[in-house]
Amino acid sequence: MNWDRIEGNWKQFTGNAKAQWGKLTDDDLTQINGNREVLEGKLQERYGIAKDEVKRQVDLWGKDLH
Repeated sequence: MNWDRIEGNWKQFTGNAKAQWGKLTDDDLTQINGNREVLEGKLQERYGIAKDEVKRQVDLWGKDLH
């Protein structure tokens, strides 16, 4: 899915994001507010994974959204 659509409809996708990455808090999701870079940063912070792996996971997650 196009990231612009995700960003524009972020509130609709927060449940999907929380299901995918359970360590994200509601405050995290509010701060992310559809911004991909902020999402990637929060995932690195919460999960301690490398930037390239975070990008891969976010890409896969975005493709699976309907």
